[in-house]
Parts: sequence; structure tokens; C-alpha cells
Amino acid sequence: MPKGPRNLTIAFGTKNLTHYGGVYLLHRFLTRVGFKKAVAMDVRLRQRNNRYSVGELLLAILYPMILGLERIETTALLHANGVFRYLSGLPTYPDPTTLRRFLLRMAPQALPRLRRLHDRFLVKMTGKPQPPSRVIFDLDSTVLVVYGKQEEARVGYNPIKRGRPSYHPLLCFEGQTKDFWHGELRPGDAHTASGTLDLLQACFAKIPAGVRTVIIRADKGFYDHKVVVWLEDRQASFVIVARLTRPLKGELGHLRYTEVSHGVEAAEVYYQPTRWPHPYRFAVIRRPQPEEPSEQLTLFKLGKYHYQVLVTNLALQPLNLWRFYNGRAGVERIIRELKGDYPLGKIPTRHFFANEAYFHLLLCAYNLVNWFKRLCLPPEFQTATLQTLRNRILLMPAQLLRRGNRPRLAMPTSGPREAAWKYALHKIERLRL
Repeated sequence: MPKGPRNLTIAFGTKNLTHYGGVYLLHRFLTRVGFKKAVAMDVRLRQRNNRYSVGELLLAILYPMILGLERIETTALLHANGVFRYLSGLPTYPDPTTLRRFLLRMAPQALPRLRRLHDRFLVKMTGKPQPPSRVIFDLDSTVLVVYGKQEEARVGYNPIKRGRPSYHPLLCFEGQTKDFWHGELRPGDAHTASGTLDLLQACFAKIPAGVRTVIIRADKGFYDHKVVVWLEDRQASFVIVARLTRPLKGELGHLRYTEVSHGVEAAEVYYQPTRWPHPYRFAVIRRPQPEEPSEQLTLFKLGKYHYQVLVTNLALQPLNLWRFYNGRAGVERIIRELKGDYPLGKIPTRHFFANEAYFHLLLCAYNLVNWFKRLCLPPEFQTATLQTLRNRILLMPAQLLRRGNRPRLAMPTSGPREAAWKYALHKIERLRL
């Protein structure tokens, strides 16, 4: 078996190396789309210490989120990385304490400005590469377990860590582009549907001109006559999982079912739940119970079948409606990515307003990466997770060299990674927004 080197001289102190060569692509992208300039101009905050501008502090939080430094403490690794600072356009890097204090200070004044800036970019990017005529809003909520004494962390619905305090954010993503559209960080005891009408109001306010069709997809946590009436008043379409109340369960056994696919039967009924203004169309999908307990789905079971019931005003046949609703599974994958690849589950401080600021910065980082993929990366990267982007593009070893007065970024030959990197840089430099 070949042996590695035994007598190797180890030297520290080289200042022109970095593990984050791909940050140059992010820097160029944020510059070309105008995000860096907009942050510097539009997000202002009166500060006692002017060593760092507000824009520099915001970028000093956004970059680590994208690069995989999950906690604010680990950003100290970037403080001594001169090549990273050069490639990212940050003259120096704030320490973790400075970043935490900034999160707390920015909440009252700078956070609303950051959210308005984010919304402006969302509207602009929604029209790229072509303006949409339809938007699909996928609503969901998730549980963020906390392990300290964070403000507004309360005990509520928590299927994983029962009895532990948590936050319970409410989120909306666009089902076609996967862009984050709107969201709020809420206490852990908030009901799933709490604040839904305010969320929808904010989502509809951002719909760009030219959109003719709006469709809402949501699970049973959003099954509420107030939500349905609000959507009807705005001529929006919806498909929402119905909560199976006793009267609705009583309807299921009397329906005439038709096999619409192998192992799938469908029926529909017009039914008026209590306090709802008129009868609505309910599509029912039923499938045989799996014989193995491990394969049984967590849906309503009646006899030898399990059921899923959808209330809708769409004209789709039940099977096509069910398949269309199942496209909402994309939002569940996004939330898993936000918890796994982004630090959504890493609550940085004990102060709610600081954690809220971090929450919105993280979702801004998610959208920036999504726009970067959509506008600048090859087709095979369009569904890639952030971890895949890190492995193939962002976490590239690099050496900063100078020949005369011209800087040069040297990276190893890396086949497909090199091709994707060059493709991205070519697209970035030709962006026209």
C-alpha cells in the first residue's frame, strides 16, 4: 500500500489562501443585480460606532448563512481570512458580539426597511427570466425548537420535542419559482392559521402587474371559512385540505367512488360546513390501507380505506386536483432545506426582535441564492440544494495572486465544477436587470 509523506514541513501564516473562492460569484451577483448598492443606500440606522456601515453588517450576516457557518460564533473564522474579505468586498469583518448587538439594534428601524427592500427585489426578480401570468402561493408553518430562555418562545404544538418551548413561523412560498414570498416569526403557541389573513394581504400586495391567476394551496391547518371567503372576494382560486369533522366524515361513506388510477378512487360532493356561506365542492381521494403498519399514511382512515379530502373552487377533475395539490410538497422540502442547509433552527439570541431580524435575513439569503440559481447557473443546478451549491461551486479552494498590479484568483482544475463556475461567471457579467 502506498504511504503518505512522513517528513513534511508544516508552515502557518500564509495570507493569500481561502476555502471560500466561490464567494466571488456571490459578490459579483449581488453587485450586478444592485443588491449591494441598495442595501447601502436604503437600509439606514443611526449608529454610535461607525466602524462598519449597515450594509457591511448585513452582508457579514448573509454571507456566513450561505457558506454554511451555522452559528454567529463561527463567523470568527472569516475575521482572519483576508482573501474572503477581499473577494466579498468587506474591508474588515465584525466579531460575533458586534453582529449580535447589530441584530438587536436593527429591529425597530432597519428591519422594516430591509423587508421593503427585499419585497422590491422580489417583485423585480419574479419577472425574470419572463413575467408570470399565474402565481401559486403555498402556505405552511413549522416548529423551531429552542433550548434556552428566548423571548416569546412558548410551549405549543411540537410533535418532535413535546413540551419544549418553540417558535412557530408562518411562511408562504411561490410554488413555481420556489421564491419565499412572505412570512412572520410567531410565538410557539400560535395556532397554524393565526395571522393567515394578514399574511395573504401582504402576499397579494406584492403580486406584480400582469398576473391574472392566483391559486392558494394549503394543508388542513388553514381550513377556515374566513380564509376561503377572503379568497373568494378577491377572485382567487384555492385548494385546501379539509378538516374531517364528524358531519363531513358522515358524507364519505355514501359517495359513489370511481377508480381514476391504479389503487386510487375518487368522488366529489357539494357540502356546506357550519358557518360557511354556501356549499363548496369537496374532492375525495381514497386508497386501500397498506397491509404493513410501517407503510400506513397518516391520513383519515375509515374501514379499509384512508381518505384525503380537498375543498376547492378549481374546475380540475379530482385526480388532477389531487396531483396539483401534491405539488405543494415542494414547500415542505424547502423548509427542510432551511433547517438543514440554512440556520433556520439555530436561534442566535435570547431577544425576540433580534431573532426576528435574523429570521428575515435568512429568508432574504434564501431568495438571493434562489435568484442566483435561476439567472446564473446551468439547468442541472436549478433544483440543487444549497449544500450541493456549496460542494460544487461555493466552497472552492483558491489562492489570491498578483502579477504586476493585477490580482488573479487561482483555483484547482476541477472538471464539471470548473465548467459550472465559468458558466456562472459568464452569466453574471451579462445580467441586464
